[in-house]
Amino acid sequence: MSASEEGNARAAGYTPHPYIGGRSPALRALAAWRMRWPGAPRVIALTGNPGSGRSRLITGFLMMCDPDYRKQLPLDDMDPATVPPDLPAPAVPSPEGRTAAQVLWLLADHFELSAARSEDIFTELAGREEPVTIVVPDVDQAGPVRAANEPARLIRDVLKPLAATETVQLLADVPRELAAELIAALPDGQAQIIDLDAPEWADPQGLLLHAETALDPALGAPELPYTTDPSARRALAAAMAERAGGDRLTLQLAVQSLLMQPEGFDPADASLLPGLLPGGVGEALDLHARRLGADPQVLRLMLAPLAFAEGEGLPVQLLGPLASALAGRDMSQDFADGMLLAAPFVQPVEASADDEDAGEGEGEGEEPDGGAPGAASAARPGGGADRALLRLVHPAIAAEIRSGLPDVRDAQTKIAMALLEAVPQQDWSQADPYIRDHLAAHTLEAGLLPQLLTDPGLFAHADPVTLRAAIEAVPLEQLGAPARTYLRTAPLLTRSQAPATMRAAFLETAFVEDGLTPYAQALHARGFTLPWRTLWSVPLTGVRAVTIASLPPDGEGAAADAAEGDASAAAGGTAAPRAVAALLVPEGTPGSRTVPIGSDGSTDGGPAQGDAAAQGSAEGQSGGVALLLHDLHAPQYLDADPSRAVQPSEEERAAAPLGFSRGADYLRVWARASREVVAALLSDSPITGADLSFDGVLVVATERGVTARQILAPVPAAPTVPAQRTGTTDADAPHGLEGDHS
Repeated sequence: MSASEEGNARAAGYTPHPYIGGRSPALRALAAWRMRWPGAPRVIALTGNPGSGRSRLITGFLMMCDPDYRKQLPLDDMDPATVPPDLPAPAVPSPEGRTAAQVLWLLADHFELSAARSEDIFTELAGREEPVTIVVPDVDQAGPVRAANEPARLIRDVLKPLAATETVQLLADVPRELAAELIAALPDGQAQIIDLDAPEWADPQGLLLHAETALDPALGAPELPYTTDPSARRALAAAMAERAGGDRLTLQLAVQSLLMQPEGFDPADASLLPGLLPGGVGEALDLHARRLGADPQVLRLMLAPLAFAEGEGLPVQLLGPLASALAGRDMSQDFADGMLLAAPFVQPVEASADDEDAGEGEGEGEEPDGGAPGAASAARPGGGADRALLRLVHPAIAAEIRSGLPDVRDAQTKIAMALLEAVPQQDWSQADPYIRDHLAAHTLEAGLLPQLLTDPGLFAHADPVTLRAAIEAVPLEQLGAPARTYLRTAPLLTRSQAPATMRAAFLETAFVEDGLTPYAQALHARGFTLPWRTLWSVPLTGVRAVTIASLPPDGEGAAADAAEGDASAAAGGTAAPRAVAALLVPEGTPGSRTVPIGSDGSTDGGPAQGDAAAQGSAEGQSGGVALLLHDLHAPQYLDADPSRAVQPSEEERAAAPLGFSRGADYLRVWARASREVVAALLSDSPITGADLSFDGVLVVATERGVTARQILAPVPAAPTVPAQRTGTTDADAPHGLEGDHS
């Protein structure tokens, strides 16, 4: 495991790994871990400085762990001790851009676990007879919001419990400050930290080979006196590797800068080399600018927006305006003149535009570092047409640029203000997907996020995973009421992966539930075509059934109508029946009345058993059940005798234009004539009762309370082809979007 062993391997004539070009000591340790060699640790924390090559090492190792990639490698010519056995590929959940919870459920899906809760995932893995192998790369890139510190949460909530599970064989690429925390609780011999910057794991020969290969004209380098001459090329590679001090990123940037602008560089003058070769990322930036005759500060300002970019990268059209905002002057000419200046530090990204129907799902894609294979790997969320993004070639460049700014919070404030100005007429539906999805992340680091969280249009249009992560990073006491409503609704939004219109519909109801009706009304004015308008909501728990009924225009019902000046009186002064929702509640509920139960389980004239899901709930009881009446269209309880309420006949229900069907936590409303789903509701708590009126008012009771929604979706016309049968029942409803979960 030492540098001398590396030399022995080369002396034996072994071919180095073609993607890594070295790192034999680390590869031997990883191969022993993969084959569960006696004495090998069960858990490995791979760490090192930014730019040390951790991601590249993980990628090269995974190539040898994947059956398909193995066929493309010269394994027979490589050191046998560095080649892992031919086994099924390990699970590789990519944390890049994901929350800790998302990474954990990626694993649950990969292993086809039946767990319903996060803690059950670890229990199921612990109960397996055969060990499972998991590789987690790029932990430092976890999370949709950089300032939310998701890597630490991933270590605490996912990787530490996995490491403590005896049936799990874990390899994780983690930042140095988190490596010790990952293995702290494990017994001696079960865990190991491989620090690529430590002397026993250093790879000076591999770094030299990397530089020499990058300077080789046969592999794409320009033909220069010090690249075509093998001895000169090797001497220059040695000088560059020594100056980089083991940092592979610094070496990579130095080579790219030199080959892009070779004029004026003479490696024969050894006295000048220290001033021409960088010893770190910061020096690589500054030396490159000076080599091109530019001010290093201009280069840093050009790259600064990318140093703060969230997600996959920054849209090209935003780079100039944001750089100008940070610089306090127009940077247009600097960008026009300086594309070569920024080129070694920037890479394009073909990212997916935010598509309302596919933008929040998961899809297949390449892994970081050039396509590392992995059985559980998946691309970051996104869908739709391709668009051009830019990002820095390595996070360490971003860290260097950010560290050189006098006030990071002020810089984020300038970026946030510039992004807000780029929203056309402050209409979030027209905003660039980057702005609506990542503005919250910029305002979070600027300390301005609570002030942003007042626009319901942003709530509906922003990616719920990203916005939720940003809001959760703010202390709850600093959040206003709308933000708290969003926060409690966010699990439903992320779980449903709903497009913006359905997110707006769920939020509209949540605002009414929390007494924020103006915010609900604002969503109707934001251009959304919502499937419903929430009429009222009451925090009434314990409701077991809901029935739509009507009170006749005489007796208590008429008296109540007259007292309130009901505007629905019929011609000639005769009051119309009053539509009500009859709620089956526990006896003793304030405002409820007990209705006797007949021998067949039905109530004496009351509507207690109108909810089909509650049939039989009163059977076997003696005495009666408690009913509470609520106005169907207005937020008002009624002091009326439930036994006077009349529910629709089966014939009247069958004649209604809409029907519904439901499962434990979802409900669909469909047109009886066309059998088309016109509204789909997903609940964050179990549904305990529901009913639908003839005029399309849907009343739903959950463990949280009771809510009435007026269905707004137009009822499709009846088919022109005669139906093969007449009538339908709710049980005949189409499965719709959620499938039949009954």
